[in-house]
Amino acid sequence: MHQFFRSILTALSIACLAVSFGTLSLHPALAQIGSPQQLKQIALTQKQIDDVLASQKEMNVITQKLPRNAPPSSQVIAKLDGVSKKHDFASFDDYNTVIGNISIVMDGIDPQTKKYIGSDAGLQQQVEEVKTSKKMSAADKKKALAALDFAQKFKDPDVQNKGNIDLVIQNYDKIDAGLGGQPH
Repeated sequence: MHQFFRSILTALSIACLAVSFGTLSLHPALAQIGSPQQLKQIALTQKQIDDVLASQKEMNVITQKLPRNAPPSSQVIAKLDGVSKKHDFASFDDYNTVIGNISIVMDGIDPQTKKYIGSDAGLQQQVEEVKTSKKMSAADKKKALAALDFAQKFKDPDVQNKGNIDLVIQNYDKIDAGLGGQPH
């Protein structure tokens, strides 16, 4: 089930990247517009992964206060930029590029085997998990399936930097706890 939240995280990180450019508001509005900007793929480093994980609590404090369907103010973007710089990113855009690259790999990892299977197979696996879950209410299943359908509309690009796969797999448990284990 954590993988489901990573898919949403990927969509949100792309949305946040676009927000930082002033082109989108947040998650619900993303579905109403066309494709978000293409994520710039980079070769990840261990330090970048560590910095993303170290920044999460502070980022969450800021983003949890954002009203839905409203563009973030310049003050909010400045706060996000400040947290990003505090954790050794050049800017909030740089932070989003890193988190987006982590997310496209995480979406393709089978949480049982911790092997990379690709994002399409990972999304399909998540759909099946939700459909067969006995722990979720019908309403929660409906919401989860709608969110997965949303994530499928914004499919992850193929991972260009294959070294990112090994690095993210090595850090899978830390990343899953820090990013995938968001409250549901």
